[in-house]
Amino acid sequence: MCGVTGWVDWEVDLRTRARTVHAMTDTLGCRGPDADGVWLSRHAALGHRRLAVIDPAGGRQPLAAERGAAAEESPRAVLSYNGELYNHRELRRELEALGHVFRSRSDTEVVLRAHLQWGAEAPARFNGIFAYALWDPAREELLLVRDHLGIKPLYWHRHPSGVLFGSEPKAVLANPLFTAELDGEGIAELFALPAAPSAGHGLFRGLHEVRPGHLVRFGRGGARETRYWALVSRTHTDDAATTGATVRALLADSVERQLLSDVPLCTLLSGGVDSSAITALAASARERNGLGKVTSFSVDFPGSADRVPDAWRTSQDAPYVRAAVEHIGTLHTSVVVPDDDLLDARDQVLRARDRPGWGEMDASLHLLFREVRRHSTVALSGEVADEVFGGYPYFHDAAALAADTFPWLHGRTTPAALLRPEAAAEARPEEYTAEAYRGSLAEVDRLEGEQGADRRLREVSHLALTRWLPPLLDRVDRVSMSVGLEVRVPFADHRLVEYLWNVPWALKAPEGRSKGLLRDAVRDLLPPMVTDRPKSGYPSTPAVRYTEVLTARAQELLADPNAPVFQLVDRATVRRLLADGEPLPSPRTAPNPVGGLDHLVQVDEWLRAYRVGLR
Repeated sequence: MCGVTGWVDWEVDLRTRARTVHAMTDTLGCRGPDADGVWLSRHAALGHRRLAVIDPAGGRQPLAAERGAAAEESPRAVLSYNGELYNHRELRRELEALGHVFRSRSDTEVVLRAHLQWGAEAPARFNGIFAYALWDPAREELLLVRDHLGIKPLYWHRHPSGVLFGSEPKAVLANPLFTAELDGEGIAELFALPAAPSAGHGLFRGLHEVRPGHLVRFGRGGARETRYWALVSRTHTDDAATTGATVRALLADSVERQLLSDVPLCTLLSGGVDSSAITALAASARERNGLGKVTSFSVDFPGSADRVPDAWRTSQDAPYVRAAVEHIGTLHTSVVVPDDDLLDARDQVLRARDRPGWGEMDASLHLLFREVRRHSTVALSGEVADEVFGGYPYFHDAAALAADTFPWLHGRTTPAALLRPEAAAEARPEEYTAEAYRGSLAEVDRLEGEQGADRRLREVSHLALTRWLPPLLDRVDRVSMSVGLEVRVPFADHRLVEYLWNVPWALKAPEGRSKGLLRDAVRDLLPPMVTDRPKSGYPSTPAVRYTEVLTARAQELLADPNAPVFQLVDRATVRRLLADGEPLPSPRTAPNPVGGLDHLVQVDEWLRAYRVGLR
């Protein structure tokens, strides 16, 4: 995977701003440790950092489509691309039949020539994960494009005479035209909706994300956003057997396509049905193609076997991982993460995410990915299965489904409860959340005649895909790319998502079995204890020392009259909760007594490290 960035300016000659463009590009070095490149012209500058996965020798960027042999001629288009196109071979053959001549095996060149052939209609033909920038010199127009579900990030900021963009906010922040500031909306996103962020909101004032399934055009006349993909509701006519067979075929095809790599590849295996199914299908495809065994990795913590199960973390991974490994026959490594390593990783993760995140859960994921990266450059993950098959607890909780809010927020107190009265008046957390919820429901494509539970479950499925899923994808992308690891998500193949969108709940959860459709579709691949394992969330560490250190840091903040976090958070409320031994409200929906404490300390660290101003 890679990092893209750039700058368009109608009033400044960007050929004189090479130093700044290189600085923007350098911020993305972790995303692309293998190569870098910058393309400069009068009104546009594109930067690129490359992680070489397909055609390491032939995929250098930014990539230009030249008009002719004359050096003085401007190119037809210039591309800075981050992603993997899983159907690039088919598109290459189609484009060659139309007269295009390719100079490399890279999917980047396929993306470029697809735009030359089909223009803005090209992204709808793509199967993959991508976020890229395309500059058209003749029209003086910039095009920013993001994949169907928003697996790869892309941010932008309009300034008075143009636009800045980058794969991560840090690239935009490296340009002096952008200042890190937090306004009322940003406060609401950070404290009221960290578990349901608004599509397109970049947290910092004036920073936006290209929304999933969208492209944005920037020209002298302004900006124009277009949607190229959306979930469309249709009546599902397949019976149970056909539905199961279709799901299996789509998933198997997605996994096989995503095994394509010129560098070492592995799977992330937690022992749940999702990651185990991906691993089993990958092993089957590799065997069919005469390749070796699959390499797999899992994460664990000292003392995890003694932890008491709860509603979120229903069982330990280790026994199920062992069962899956023995049944599938992978080359497996369990990565054990000690307390001290978690503490050491906190700053790295904050810098990777450019915002307060999930604390120790981010840190443990970072350490897992760091170990995986020593052996592989690409990893397949089981993420997104719970969103498309309805596997989370809130899909099966009557009270949560009936609540007039995001179901995973029902009955929960968010960190907004800690805000000072002045900050709360600026952010309006309750009203902001209610408006966001109503706006999200208005986006659902309704099925004519659908009523009752089916109608509500379609709404919740849409909320899961558009509000719950984005922070999970963002977390995986940022943390993995901070160590130069590309994580692929076969369950996010838009063809599978489109199909499952219209499968009735009775087929997704036959006899009330959570994800029964998926379990039955892959039952022949896995041992029964793995196939039928109940949902168990990503593990949080039982580390005692981690909690002790964070508590000490929170006390230090309380004693610091200049701690920036208390410009937003009420100091007396935090002091009282800590004195009473009460957990602070957490941004996470998973039960974790240290989550709120982590958030408080991280917000302070973020405000300091990024010098965030308050508006």
